[in-house]
Amino acid sequence: MNIETPAIVCALRMHAEHGAVVRLMTPDDGLQAAYVRGARGRRMRPVVVPGNQVQARLRSRTEEQLAHAELELVHSRAPLLSEPLPAAAIDWVTALTATALPEGQPYPRLYAALDALLALIEAAPSALGWASLLVRYELLVLAELGFGLDLDRCAVTGSNDDLVAVSPRSGRAVSATEAEPYSGKLLSLPKFVREGGAANWPEIRDGLELSGYFLLRDVLTGRTAGLAEARSRLVERLLRAGGLI
Repeated sequence: MNIETPAIVCALRMHAEHGAVVRLMTPDDGLQAAYVRGARGRRMRPVVVPGNQVQARLRSRTEEQLAHAELELVHSRAPLLSEPLPAAAIDWVTALTATALPEGQPYPRLYAALDALLALIEAAPSALGWASLLVRYELLVLAELGFGLDLDRCAVTGSNDDLVAVSPRSGRAVSATEAEPYSGKLLSLPKFVREGGAANWPEIRDGLELSGYFLLRDVLTGRTAGLAEARSRLVERLLRAGGLI
């Protein structure tokens, strides 16, 4: 391996006395694990913070060998870690990326979406400005892993009009007329999920419930099940920020 690339730090695990294994999300080479020498030192400790943008040089002699990385800080998001809600959001999305994705497979759409989400978390004056994009990122993770929802047409009629719900069994959209008899058994489909744009807090709550249901069912299982706690803490803080609990 011989790669030089921009990257987003997604996870850090201390290794040996002075180093650490980092997981980096890259635009063309997907998730990459690499050993960073001196990661615990004064110079490197501020660099290997999840959410930071870095320029990475990855080297290994064989495909089986853990790569060694040299990292140069491009942009630090460490100051956000003192703010509870942005810190919880960064912790969750980077941890999800680092653990849910297989290593070495390119996910250019996920890299671009993660980069945009982190930038918006940093720039928006409140969580209302980025929470809808968080939901869309979670749904994109599901889609890229092969668990995407079918939200283009009604599962019953085939129409793309007035889609308001999602079947928790099939992950397919349902129109208002067809959803009415099953009130309380379907997941709400907020408009911003299909069309983008701004969302209010009740819509964000519904979006989080939608993406969370399928993440818990299809992705946060086995060794990744512990991530559900980090997401629950974030969702609780978001709902409190929106005055919904």
